Amino acid sequence: MSPFKLIFSMLCLTAIACNDSPTELPYLGNKVIENGKEIYHTVGQFNHYNQDSVLMTNKDFAEYIYVADFFFTSCPSICPKVAKEMLRIHDALKDDPQVKVVSFTIDPIRDTPQRLKLYGDNLGIDHKKWIFLTGDKDATLDLAATYFVAALEDADAPGGFDHSGKIVLIDKQGHVRSFSEGTDPSTTPKLIEDIKKLSASYTHPK
Repeated sequence: MSPFKLIFSMLCLTAIACNDSPTELPYLGNKVIENGKEIYHTVGQFNHYNQDSVLMTNKDFAEYIYVADFFFTSCPSICPKVAKEMLRIHDALKDDPQVKVVSFTIDPIRDTPQRLKLYGDNLGIDHKKWIFLTGDKDATLDLAATYFVAALEDADAPGGFDHSGKIVLIDKQGHVRSFSEGTDPSTTPKLIEDIKKLSASYTHPK
């Protein structure tokens, strides 16, 4: 089974298995029980530089929920489509201070902080809202898997990388809570509603 199909299958199965309440977003990923407590999957640790050349880690997002994708600026295939959906999310949640948009480049050699800054400028984004991150290539490819995004270097793929276009919602504890297919615009409205629902759960906890 290809890594794309494997990750998609895992995501589908765990989304159903961990949906404890129909009124709350599910926790996606494997769940384990430790000392009688449910422990849910969390995304991996990262140390990446943003478009202003500032080093950022998971701790910098601990006060935020965020949507993430994995891309590269010279991608000739799906990335422009995914970027358009990320921009829809950016615009829809621009007034919610606890929501961020995060894009990890899988091509750090070409995607320097300066190039990422220019890319964001061309999209017309708020750079405090939408964070672009670049770091070690192999570490980023491994990181993508923890977000249930398939990404690998492939000389035969357009631009030299083969990757999926998932946009993934992460809560303040690093859990994966929802996702959309960035290449399918019809899935974006549902993700936007999920983001609003998750944000409200922190603003107005039960």
